[in-house]
Amino acid sequence: MDQSNAVDRHLSELVKNGDLEKLSGGLYYAPQHSSFGKVPPKEEQLVDAFLKDHDYLLFSPNCYNRLGLGTTQLYNRSVVYNHKRHGVFTLGRRTFEFRLKPRFPEKINSEYLLVDLLNNLNHLAEDGSAVIERVQKQLARFDLPRLEVMASRYGTVGTKKKIRAWLGKNIKRLDHVAP
Repeated sequence: MDQSNAVDRHLSELVKNGDLEKLSGGLYYAPQHSSFGKVPPKEEQLVDAFLKDHDYLLFSPNCYNRLGLGTTQLYNRSVVYNHKRHGVFTLGRRTFEFRLKPRFPEKINSEYLLVDLLNNLNHLAEDGSAVIERVQKQLARFDLPRLEVMASRYGTVGTKKKIRAWLGKNIKRLDHVAP
């Protein structure tokens, strides 16, 4: 017990001296300095330390705006798909929404973003029916075979039904097809 108090006291001293900054319970970082002051840690560093793992997908719902489907909302949080944690956590003045997902790609592409947008449309501050209408009109801009694979692997039942209807096909398990 005496050793634990000493560690806590030393951490408190390092924080007080500015050598460390506390990000959340049990999570600290040693700030880098630039000519403009302290440089905050990168999001990936925060998530790596928090999860003690590199198997996650980190992105912002703002990425949906890049699809050119008329989504315009800006979100003040990042989403982390992972296999360990669920919930909203603030790490060093940044808010992360951790979501448990059985599967997610290593990297984001437009077709995955479209599938994820459709999966989460009810949770976004967007007019869902207007977004769906624009998706239908602009579907040909996407790589349709890849979209079919992304929907098969990562889509909810509702998303798969929508995409299946738009493509006029049955979407089957296509895990053996490269994205």
